[in-house]
Amino acid sequence: MNRHVADVLQVSALIVALVLVHRPLGDYMAAVYSSKKHLRAERWIYRAIGADPDAEMRWPAYLRAVLAFSVVGVLFLYAFQRVQNHLPLSLGFDPIPPDQAFNTAVSFVSNTNWQSYSGEAAMGHLVQAGGLAVQNFLSAAVGMAVAIALVRGFTRFRTGELGNFWADLVRGTVRILLPIAVLAAIALVALGAIQNFSGTQEIQTLTGAGQHITGGPVASQEAIKNLGTNGGGFYNANSSHPFENPDGISNLLEIFLLLVIPFSLPRTFGKLVGSVKQGYAIVAAMGVIWLAGVIAVTVVEHQAPGTASQLAGGSMEGKEQRFGEGGSSLFAVSTTMTSTGSVNSFHDSFQGLSGGVLIFGMVLGEVAPGGVGSGLYGMLIMAVIAVFISGLMVGRTPEYLGKKLGPREIKLAACAILITPALVLAGTALAMALPDGEEAMTNVGPHGFSEVLYAYASASNNNGSAFAGFGANTEFFNTTLGICMLLGRFLPMVFVLALAGSLAEQQRVPVTAGTLRTHKPLFAGMLVASTVVVAGLTFFPALSLGPLAEGLAA
Repeated sequence: MNRHVADVLQVSALIVALVLVHRPLGDYMAAVYSSKKHLRAERWIYRAIGADPDAEMRWPAYLRAVLAFSVVGVLFLYAFQRVQNHLPLSLGFDPIPPDQAFNTAVSFVSNTNWQSYSGEAAMGHLVQAGGLAVQNFLSAAVGMAVAIALVRGFTRFRTGELGNFWADLVRGTVRILLPIAVLAAIALVALGAIQNFSGTQEIQTLTGAGQHITGGPVASQEAIKNLGTNGGGFYNANSSHPFENPDGISNLLEIFLLLVIPFSLPRTFGKLVGSVKQGYAIVAAMGVIWLAGVIAVTVVEHQAPGTASQLAGGSMEGKEQRFGEGGSSLFAVSTTMTSTGSVNSFHDSFQGLSGGVLIFGMVLGEVAPGGVGSGLYGMLIMAVIAVFISGLMVGRTPEYLGKKLGPREIKLAACAILITPALVLAGTALAMALPDGEEAMTNVGPHGFSEVLYAYASASNNNGSAFAGFGANTEFFNTTLGICMLLGRFLPMVFVLALAGSLAEQQRVPVTAGTLRTHKPLFAGMLVASTVVVAGLTFFPALSLGPLAEGLAA
């Protein structure tokens, strides 16, 4: 079959699958978060942690719960890595060094999963399954909880209460993430991914050399790393490793897992605010940006310049023959436009312009469709900005979903948007100004700059993928990237929850003839334009120095 036809069929099949699950999954998640009943297993958890799931929280209390839970997660995971040599199933590995343990703990708790280590050569099975995989569930559930709290800010009037964080956390984990992850893990095992607790085995290669192969609970971790938009691979090669991603079918399944919750949450939003059309406008904006990225990267990779690329039918350097340019491009765009970081190819080997699209997908704020939960609240923040801009055009006080967007609300939304650009640009500038940045780069010129820019964009936007070949395992990068992950994850949550509390305290604003119809295609188009323009104006100079300069010089 012609490669171009195969690529179109692959993308089409993925879109059809996402459309088919959009309504039932979105409605189910809306029912989960609006239910007044608690499952028996959930009651046991509430008793164990001493939480009252029916107690309403205002935004400061909700935020304190989020931060306290995350701090405990960081401390536990840090300690877990530092004593792994004393734990069962350690496979004889030494404790993780302090700076790397800090980086990894922050990475998994912040839903980033940036990895400066080789999993199969550094982490024992208990740390992988009982530490890292558990945080894959919990960090994703935290993101969904914050998103639902913001949605409640739009649906509630004359009260500052946003629900209960502990109930939202437990329900997201027990009723949504866990069942889907179990089904996905079974499917991956059926497709050839491994699931065991075996140690290191030595095998003989075709050339007669010896090679050490580590087994482990791979399929279960692979399922939640993609479903929860986490991205941390059991193996250093991540989803390009055949034990994690055996063939083209498993590759398409993993991409589906990356996108299924972020693309279904707008339906949940629509159901909870009482207008599914509002959800359609949000998901349409997400889909347009994502599809544009897929088309752009696929075309560039197929038409890569150079004799070798043309003879191979496209740019195959750094890609698996099992997936080709199409499967690799689709995976790359999906993982960078969500906050996942899972990779099935080396982004370092992509063409310059393709690398620019991947970086741009991250610096958009990862809202197309973004991470689990973080994508929805990120896009709703952009919707607030889009409504504000529209109000300026017609000279009206902006309104969105029956709420006035006054100076306080706009300031909170602006602060939430400005945090990650400040972290990305400041971090990149600092690294390029110090010898540590130059020593970590495996390339010079624009491509070397792109490696550093990509690293800080990935950490600050809680993505976790890397250009590959970038030597980030140093005290400087483990520390600075860890700080970017922390601030990039939790500072926006502060402003998102503050905005939710401010909205919930308002009374309903009646719809008039001058109210902007935010469920129409016109608004969806304005939302796309606002998202692209804000990111473009902020990052165009930096992109010009790196991927754009490299791509135009090719």
